[in-house]
This record gives sequence, C-alpha cells and structure tokens, in this order.
Amino acid sequence: MAILDVRNLSVDYLTDDGTALCAVEEVSFRLEEGRSLGIVGESGCGKTTVMMALLRLLPEEGRIVNGQVIFGGRDLLHCSEAEMRKIRWCEISMVFQGAMNALNPVRTVESQIVESLRLHITQDIRVARERTGELLELVGIPAQRGRQYPHQFSGGMRQRAVIAMALACAPSILIADEPTTALDVMIQAQILELLERLQAELALSLIMVTHDLGMVAETCDDVLVMYGGMVAEYANSDAIFNDPQHPYTQRLMEAFPDVEEPGSTLASIPGNPPRLDELPPGCRFEPRCECQWREAFCAQKMPPLVELEPDHCVACHWASRIG
Repeated sequence: MAILDVRNLSVDYLTDDGTALCAVEEVSFRLEEGRSLGIVGESGCGKTTVMMALLRLLPEEGRIVNGQVIFGGRDLLHCSEAEMRKIRWCEISMVFQGAMNALNPVRTVESQIVESLRLHITQDIRVARERTGELLELVGIPAQRGRQYPHQFSGGMRQRAVIAMALACAPSILIADEPTTALDVMIQAQILELLERLQAELALSLIMVTHDLGMVAETCDDVLVMYGGMVAEYANSDAIFNDPQHPYTQRLMEAFPDVEEPGSTLASIPGNPPRLDELPPGCRFEPRCECQWREAFCAQKMPPLVELEPDHCVACHWASRIG
C-alpha cells in the first residue's frame, strides 16, 4: 500500500528576467508503507527539489507547474498553508542537507527539541522535556547530554540530534537528504544503522536522497534514479543493482566499487549533466550516452517512462534491447 504517491511532478525556477527553467519534469514514484526509497543521481539532477516541492518548501523563485502529491487521500499541492503546517514535521518530516550544522549554536540541544514539541505537540514544558530525553536516548545520546550546546557534540552526535528533532512529532514518513555528508566513514555507518533501526522500531516509511550508491544498496528497498530533472529508471534495489536497464544507471553501477573485484578499474561518465538553460530536446542523457543502440533519434525525441517488467520502469527508447 502506497503511503505517498507522487504523480507527474514538474517544477520550474524563474530567473531574474522571468524566464522559466525546468528543474524537475514529470517525476512520478510511490513510497510503500514501511519501505525505504532511495533517490539517486548526480548533483543538480533535481533530487532535493522534488523533496522540497512535495513539502511545499520551494524557494521564492521555484514554482510547481504540474503534478499531484497524494498523501492520506489528499493532494498536498492543493492544501492550504495552514494544513501544510500540520503535515510538516507531524506527518512528514525531513532531515535537511547539511542538517548537522543547522542547530542554533547559542541554545542547548534540549531546548531546541523542546521548542519543536511545544509548537506542535504540547505546551507542557515538563512533558516536552521528558519526551526530549526519550528522543535523545532513542538515537543513542544520553538524555543528560541534551543540556549541552551543539559545539560540545561531535558531528555524528549533532546529526543524531537533528534526527531526534525530526522524529519529535512521530511522523509516518522521514525524508533524509544526504544524511551522512561531511561525516567520516565509521560515523556514516553508524548513522545508517541508526536510520535502519529507527525505521524498523517506529514503522517509518523512509526516503533517502543521496548520490552514494553504497548507502542505497545497504538501506533502501526501492530506487529512483534521476538524471537532468527526470526519472531515468525506477525499480526495486535488486533490479537496479543486478539488472540495470538505463545506460545512465549502468554507468553509475560501473563506477561503483565491487568488493569482489578489488583493483578493478572504475568507469567514469564523460561530459557533464545538462544545464537548466540548455536542456536537450531529446533524451537528457543522449549527449553523454555510449550505448551501442544510441541513434540520432535519441537526440530528437524525449523517451517516455515505460514499464519493462512489473515495477521496473525505464525512460530509454531502446531499453528493451540493452543489457
């Protein structure tokens, strides 16, 4: 059962002269209840924009031009701002990119979580403090450490504190945008283990936004691969990692280290992702594609997202002949 259903979501950004640049185009995916979805792709492919759009948190220059975001039987794109304030953090919560540096440095960690609880859940400060202690313990931080300031926490502890804050209102969906950025490898592993444990204990549905394929392989049930603001491939993790069908996904897999083949040469993808003001008329990946089936037609017409197999969708004109 889908707890979140995003349908044909498109987002533009307006330049200073009023020109509309397409940042996200016709993106669709479903988040199944209790499952985890990884959204992957190079920087600038639209991953974070999709998340900000579904929460209606786009910057002033951003606008949603098409689509539906169905949650709890409602289209979030047609909810009032007052309704969205009740949904954000209470039903859908997000750990933002670079979140471990988002804590106020002149306030204790406890006071910042208490403030969130008093805003959304209870005005009783005693109850809020008790709940804050429980949340900190839940993410592996002793409750008494909450009375310290962010600079007294390590990077990993600050990230755990931000995750605790995101869970304060018991959301059903947690979005984690690059949750391990700037953390060393050991701390990254601990944060991923924490997210997996919290998902199981709290019956969370999880969206992981990242460029780290290793993180996705370890934690996610399903994977959405984005390129140039569009969906390139969408399937379960097993299909994405063992039988990728889109040329872009295949190149990403070739650039991923294989522990069973130490010393093997990693592939690279020549060229750069398309600029928003220079999007090609056909397949967004065509200028960088090295697929043997690539033809002039690919550069002329946008490929539709087709379902090759049940729950395995690919946007490639020649996907059925690849692999």
